[in-house]
Amino acid sequence: MYILKTEAAFDSAHFLHGYNGKCSNIHGHRWIIEAEICSEKLIEEGQTRGMIVDFGDLKRDLKEIADSLDHRLIYEKGSLKEKTLEALREENFALTEVDFRPTAENFSKYIYDLLSDDGYRVKCVTVYETPNNCAVYEAGDDNDI
Repeated sequence: MYILKTEAAFDSAHFLHGYNGKCSNIHGHRWIIEAEICSEKLIEEGQTRGMIVDFGDLKRDLKEIADSLDHRLIYEKGSLKEKTLEALREENFALTEVDFRPTAENFSKYIYDLLSDDGYRVKCVTVYETPNNCAVYEAGDDNDI
C-alpha cells in the first residue's frame, strides 16, 4: 500500500456547549491537520506517472479546508442564542456554524469526509488540538481501502 501524508494548520476559537469544565468557555487552538491518502497502485501514465496523486493538488485542497476554518469562531448549531449571534455579526466576527460539537474527534471525521468528497482515497485524518493531543479518524473495515 502506498501512502501520502501532508499537513496544514488553522487557528480558531471554539467552545463545547453543554460540557462541564473549562472547555465550555470560548478558547482557541492552533489545530494541525495531518491527512493520509492511500492506493494499492500508482498512476501509470502522463505527468503524474509514478504517483498516487500530485502532492501539489493534495496540499492545495487540504490548505483550502484549513483556510476555510482559520481565524473563526466555530460553534455547534443551536449552541448560541440568536441575540448573541446578531451581536457577533454586528462586530464583524468571522463565524462558522457546524452540525457537530467542534471537538478534535469530529473535526477529523469532518475533514476526512471533505477530502473523500474531493475524490481522495483517504486512509486517515489526524487533528492535533495541542502538540500532545490528537484525534484520528480512519476508514473502518467496511470501506474500500
